[in-house]
Amino acid sequence: MKQRALELLESCTQAFGVSSDEGPIRALIAEELGAPIDYDRMGNLYHRQPGKGKDAPVVMVEAHMDEIGFMIRTITPDGYLKFVTLGGWWGHVLLAQRVRIRTRAGDYIIGVISSTPPHQLGPAQKDKVMKIDHMCIDVGATSADDVRERFGIDVGDTAVPDAPFSQLQNPDMLLSKAFDNRVGVSMMIQTAEEMRSRKHSAKLVSVAAVQEELGTRGAQVAGRVLQPDVAIVLEGPPADDLLGMPVAEQQGALGKGPQLRLMDPTAVMNRGLVDFVRDVAKAEDIPLQLAVRNSGGTDARALQVHGRGVPTIVLGVPARYIHTHNAMIHLEDYLQSVRLLIAVLEKLDRKAVESFFTF
Repeated sequence: MKQRALELLESCTQAFGVSSDEGPIRALIAEELGAPIDYDRMGNLYHRQPGKGKDAPVVMVEAHMDEIGFMIRTITPDGYLKFVTLGGWWGHVLLAQRVRIRTRAGDYIIGVISSTPPHQLGPAQKDKVMKIDHMCIDVGATSADDVRERFGIDVGDTAVPDAPFSQLQNPDMLLSKAFDNRVGVSMMIQTAEEMRSRKHSAKLVSVAAVQEELGTRGAQVAGRVLQPDVAIVLEGPPADDLLGMPVAEQQGALGKGPQLRLMDPTAVMNRGLVDFVRDVAKAEDIPLQLAVRNSGGTDARALQVHGRGVPTIVLGVPARYIHTHNAMIHLEDYLQSVRLLIAVLEKLDRKAVESFFTF
């Protein structure tokens, strides 16, 4: 399981797939999951595994496939690329960082977000964060015509961070772009593989959703398509075991196990389902970190209020430095998350599911 995890995490994080342009990561997920695969008109991907019995509940195991990135807004006469962000970015983490642009032809072009050397900055400029509207990407072109004709780049093309997957000196510590949310995608794929040889009563549907970073748009459509009885959202939530953070405030620390989110400003999780997962974790001796967040949001926002209501939880692998070029996770947190998810799915039958909304 460990070697497979490393293979999946590397291939999934390195695949291109920004919000609205998820083609490469979607193709990789389809290849890894294998038939049967189907799609909706939004671009969400569905992989179904039948359960036992006519009354098997539909359990949606969902991970958004899109990563944060950029879209080219305009090309300057001297060949620089102005852009808008796709997803939440902070200006401090962008200057002088490499990006990978995907053209309409499917070619990849490396560029860098331009920055001014400190020698040419006044004191006032050094103390300010540059507005993203003022930033641009430099691909080494000499003119707008050069950008379009020689590089094949045009307005509307998209870009993602260009950052490798690396095992650190401690090989359980992994560094890469896009752990939000390719860690969830990897969990979804690996769990689907494991469940093929295990008994389960539920109809399991693995869903890779688009455009979460632009407002949970794919999940809204997926909920209407699937009509699930239960939704389990897999995520790469922000870790908070950062320098200076009080230990009492840390609800997502690396190496301390999966994180179970109880609420954030966009969703409050079903208490029955939360208790069910907590009981399974205890029975399996899997450490669990509980999170009550006062910021952020996930696809649970869209799924829990679909139709008559869907019991929903968010299960995640905490990641330091998300929404930057380099995020960090602990491999054991990932492996424990997969173990927990498998154990939960094995126990989710119609009786358990109905208990979540019996009041």
